[in-house]
Amino acid sequence: MKEEKSNNQAEPTKGELEILQVLWKHGPATVRFVNDILNVDRNVIYTSTLKTMQIMTDKGMLGRDESSMKHVYRALLEEQPTKGLLLDKFMDATFNGSAKTLLMQLLGNGKTSRNELEEIKSLLNKMENDEK
Repeated sequence: MKEEKSNNQAEPTKGELEILQVLWKHGPATVRFVNDILNVDRNVIYTSTLKTMQIMTDKGMLGRDESSMKHVYRALLEEQPTKGLLLDKFMDATFNGSAKTLLMQLLGNGKTSRNELEEIKSLLNKMENDEK
């Protein structure tokens, strides 16, 4: 049986992750700002964004500054640990926890640019040299 990591961090849903992505990129923001950014890609109703952000605040994912008329929300979840948690869960569920299988699938999809491949090679070389 696989041992569970002792991590009490809440796992965001797809919609919650979209909101976190906006806040990670732009910093603290109003619901209107977040909703406007989300509407660039698809039609999102303001009240849906508001409700989701209120729920995220209740879950401890967002903080809310209520000192002015327009409430400003900020991400309480850190970007890299959250993405790491989601990646670990995805890798476990989809690739039986194998980073090699995940990477082979990812690089074999034909969507990796030459520049990205060079950056990956550089990272692998750095990691290999750091082990020595």
